[in-house]
Amino acid sequence: MGLTPRFTHPWNLSPAEAQALQRKLARRVRFEVPERMETVAGLDISVRGEQGRAAAVVWHVAEQQVLERAVAEGRVSFPYVPGLLSFREVPLLLEVLAQLRTTPDVLMVDGQGLAHPRRCGLATHLGVLLDHPAVGVAKSRLFGRHAEPGPEKGSWTPLYDDGEVIGAVVRTRTGVRPVYVSVGHRMTLEAAVALTLRCTTRYRLPEPTRLADQLSRA
Repeated sequence: MGLTPRFTHPWNLSPAEAQALQRKLARRVRFEVPERMETVAGLDISVRGEQGRAAAVVWHVAEQQVLERAVAEGRVSFPYVPGLLSFREVPLLLEVLAQLRTTPDVLMVDGQGLAHPRRCGLATHLGVLLDHPAVGVAKSRLFGRHAEPGPEKGSWTPLYDDGEVIGAVVRTRTGVRPVYVSVGHRMTLEAAVALTLRCTTRYRLPEPTRLADQLSRA
């Protein structure tokens, strides 16, 4: 039983219309601790030219093993515009999520959630459309300011925008560059950080998104 959107919107938008929609979607975000966080669907997409390949890898957190994999391929029609990448990627990610036989407790995307100029990165856009818990774990900072976290695994510092906390800078491995965690939807920042650390094993990136990245490029 895959995930399907609770509502949708037009995709053939101008950049200005897309930005206005992002602001509306951001107002729908809810902050809560999910009842269950045992299964996580890592999501990523690779785009070459106008062709995209979206991947979903469902990971069991306690057992540290893959439960399911799925891919979806198709044309990416929205132009490349910084800050609007979710309009390129969400349609294919919705397709791959609809293929899943199980419903994951949480979606984890290789990208931003609220750590975005309009508080609507990929994790927020996807989470709000599906009304499902979602977390963004990005390799690099898109927006905001922060102090450097401590060198030990598990250390983290807030990511700020003009005094507002929009995410966390998290050290997932001792002495290794941090990742950028932010709430997508139906999640708290503290729960998002804890889940990211639970999903991180031997590598800098959490296993669900690391494996999804590999699958999307296969």
